[in-house]
Amino acid sequence: MKTLGELKKSGYKPVSVKDELRKNMILKMKSGEELFPGILGYDKTVLPQLQNAILARHDIILLGLRGQAKTRILRLLVNFLDEKVPVIEGSEVNDDPLNPISKYGKEMVAKHGDDTPISWLAREQRYGEKLATPDTTVADLIGDLDPIKAASKKLTLADEEVINFGLIPRTNRGIFVINELPDLQPRIQVALLNIMQERDIQIRGFNVRIPLDVSLAFSANPEDYTNRGNIITPLKDRIDSQIITHYPKELKIASEITRQESWSRRNGEVEVEIPELYRNVLEYVAFEARDSEYIDQKSGVSTRMTITAMEQVVSAAERRAISNGESKAKLRVTDLYYMIPALTGKLELVYEGEQEGAVNVAKHLLGKAIRRAFLDVFEDPSGKQSEKQINPYKEILDWFADGNELSIPDLMSEKSYQEVLKSVDGLKKLVTEKNSLPEEDLYAVMDLIIEALHQFSKLGKEDVDDHRSYSDMLGSMLGGMGDFDEDDFDL
Repeated sequence: MKTLGELKKSGYKPVSVKDELRKNMILKMKSGEELFPGILGYDKTVLPQLQNAILARHDIILLGLRGQAKTRILRLLVNFLDEKVPVIEGSEVNDDPLNPISKYGKEMVAKHGDDTPISWLAREQRYGEKLATPDTTVADLIGDLDPIKAASKKLTLADEEVINFGLIPRTNRGIFVINELPDLQPRIQVALLNIMQERDIQIRGFNVRIPLDVSLAFSANPEDYTNRGNIITPLKDRIDSQIITHYPKELKIASEITRQESWSRRNGEVEVEIPELYRNVLEYVAFEARDSEYIDQKSGVSTRMTITAMEQVVSAAERRAISNGESKAKLRVTDLYYMIPALTGKLELVYEGEQEGAVNVAKHLLGKAIRRAFLDVFEDPSGKQSEKQINPYKEILDWFADGNELSIPDLMSEKSYQEVLKSVDGLKKLVTEKNSLPEEDLYAVMDLIIEALHQFSKLGKEDVDDHRSYSDMLGSMLGGMGDFDEDDFDL
């Protein structure tokens, strides 16, 4: 169909954007289709509220800290629009051929009648988005008069044709999203009031009002953790549904998100294997950070942190394998510490954290995460055993107490890595007794046990450039005192 007459004969009946969203959501729900693909952890909280808001034909705002998939969710709303809709060809505001709202659209229909040319707008073209910044103007969002257009067409500034429409009118019959709404200056937020309530725009005091058919959605952070302002009360009152997002509440969901979003399967020369226990460590870093007294909780700890951390540790394993000419690599404790650059750039520290330093805070969080993941599988090394109980770590600790050391360079080959771990008495036996652990993760878990014993202050550890070494706790403490010369005690 290319003309208005053909469109009329087809029996086409226009519906408002919000009715369209509602209709298509109901169809998808009846068919059992996944409504928000790729969005994890919100099935019982955010997504049901979002469904209710769309069914109620509401404008919405997603309120939450950074890295909670707010923008991704809003961009998925376009899937509930019809695949294509007809518009008057050449219209800047996507005029409905059966109900034009602009002067251009009305004149085209008046001039050509049923021969008015129409084009079809795909759903992706009916989505508009603006990241709110302090320099955003009313002209950007709503529009302004264009003196150049007036001069070229020899029109007065009182003529509607000299209007240069902004982003929102150009998204007429679609969805318009404003991200980080509090960043908009209050006077700019005021300009949205008419759109939210009366569904029209008025530019530079024009007597003519242009009714828009647009569904508005917003995102915002609940706290002023940058130089942002607030949402003015009248605008907040006009937003129908406020939906609060959150970080993953379960370890399993958090791990699924990282697995889905991170670039860990690279199809390169090296295949990197990630033990489940190591995935847990990485997720626990974020969980610990969200409870840490060193981190500004108003800022939040983005899920992007664990995604980039995973990519860093995979790269560390990949680099080691390439250096040793190996085609496979499995994560080690060494690799976990290479996530530090991914953590330091994404953690907003409070005063106490600044005093400790970003790197030290990151290492502290990683240490706590290792302890937490370790205790999911093994007994607490700090716990007291009764006389009848045998300390499961005694044989390992005795090996170190006998003066032995375990040294693991960062780029140690897989063969050498396995040999040094096997040399520790009782270590392999401790892992093999745990039937819940995959056999192929044997050496990675052995490595983690040694690190965990250090984190529980049972073993000493020395990090020197590109290798780490473990020794008996008492021996390392005494070694740190240095050697004394007899002359030091001369009176």
